[in-house]
Amino acid sequence: MTQAELRLCSLLLQEHFGEIVEKVGNSLLRTGPRPLRLLVGDTGLLPDQVKKALCVLIQHNLVRYEVQPRGHVEYEARSERILRILRYPRYIYTAKTLYGDSGELLVEELLLHGHLSMSCAVARVADRLTETMEDGKTMDYSEVSSTFVRLADTHFIQRCPMVPESPRSAKAPPPPAPALAIAEKDMYVVPRLSLVGKGKRRHSCNEEEEGEHKAKRQKQEGGTSETPPDDGIYWQVNLERFHQHFRDQALVSAVASRMDQTSSEVVRTMLRMSEVTTASGASHTQPLSSNEIFRSLPAGYNIGKQVLDQYLALLADDPLEFVGKSGDSGGGTYTVSILWGELGVPRPETFGSRCARIFRLLLRKKHLEQKQVEDFAMIPAKEAKDMLYRMLSENLVSLQEIPKTPDHAPSRTFYLYTVNVMATARMLLHRCYKSVANLMERRQHEMRENKRLLEKSQRVEAILASMQATGAEVAQLHEVEEMITGPERQQLETLKRNVNKIDASENQVDETIFVLESFIESTMKRP
Repeated sequence: MTQAELRLCSLLLQEHFGEIVEKVGNSLLRTGPRPLRLLVGDTGLLPDQVKKALCVLIQHNLVRYEVQPRGHVEYEARSERILRILRYPRYIYTAKTLYGDSGELLVEELLLHGHLSMSCAVARVADRLTETMEDGKTMDYSEVSSTFVRLADTHFIQRCPMVPESPRSAKAPPPPAPALAIAEKDMYVVPRLSLVGKGKRRHSCNEEEEGEHKAKRQKQEGGTSETPPDDGIYWQVNLERFHQHFRDQALVSAVASRMDQTSSEVVRTMLRMSEVTTASGASHTQPLSSNEIFRSLPAGYNIGKQVLDQYLALLADDPLEFVGKSGDSGGGTYTVSILWGELGVPRPETFGSRCARIFRLLLRKKHLEQKQVEDFAMIPAKEAKDMLYRMLSENLVSLQEIPKTPDHAPSRTFYLYTVNVMATARMLLHRCYKSVANLMERRQHEMRENKRLLEKSQRVEAILASMQATGAEVAQLHEVEEMITGPERQQLETLKRNVNKIDASENQVDETIFVLESFIESTMKRP
């Protein structure tokens, strides 16, 4: 694990879970799998604090545990899963785009809590949606429940592994830690629940306190609340399925930019038909016949079967091999290649269009001398030399020596420029991690510098909200608003603008990280 990844993981843990969880997570990231005793010694925290931090990390799938042969339990941080926290806004936005407000809030609640039961998630989302509705209107549980079922049917959410039920003798001691498992066929099976009810609005603070005291009294007196029908069945977000969706969108966009909109719609249809049946790590989708694709095309695309066959043939003949022909049955069977070829190859656009031209040329020709680069790229010798050395100093291209004689004399040696694509992709990925960590630290610095002003703004907003609830006059509200002066208001606007820019930059860099990670992963899988 690189220092850039370690730094970014620590910042993400601290921002989302606090200092104690960050200390425990950072210790596991630096040292690898460790038992509880060594974790307590390394972090300097109390055993109870370490246990609670581990519970939080396990709840969010950021740490895994394993029982060792000698009987003790070792905990291991999942760095790749911690880095996915950066992509949470994109998961939530995608759910909103596909399934509306209910889908957005369901995914948000599952990410916020790590995992939840269906009944609990539906109730929480219904309450939140009711809060945003006009007075007298409420969100029915059945509407949210139907969205939950759709998310499970399309594999965007999945069941968490459970402790398998097995007969155990009374004399046998329990294992140090439970072994969780779930059959693949049960991962997306939604329990049959008749969730009846409507979302509730928040009560006043006094009513909430009374409700809490009442619940505590019932607990102390031994009274138990009604057990939900799906107790013990928990759900989590399937991040791999979201990544599959992002990859499909990138492929469709690449086809549209290279060919035309109709070709991209054909590829989109093929990906939609096989989105649930194709494994996340597969190199190709399941074979689809031309007849099946024709029947599944959207109603708005009035193209004939013969035209569709021509588009499929064009896609199959393209050098980038977006679509491959796998057979002749059913009018011809086709698959979509979901390995990242040139689509994911990094290009140094930051050095200018001419450097990008040289880079693409080296990718295509593999090995070229400096004179050949000048001729093929049609760039003057001085500029080509300068650009090649700039990219060489940044490790975007490499220089390979091929001697004619054993003495390696420079006058009798070929100097060939080439691109090590994997090394370049890894280097750019490392830089992206550093960039995101720098952006996060900059945002934290901006918030610290304006902490007093932010606290004042929050107090004023709270006073205004309580006065509006009690029906205060406009003059009184205006008087409270004036507690924040003009310069302070301008400073708040500048802070908000800067933080929004930083957030947008983080999301843009994460999109690049996703492309680079997907390219590296698919290249390593390629035979």
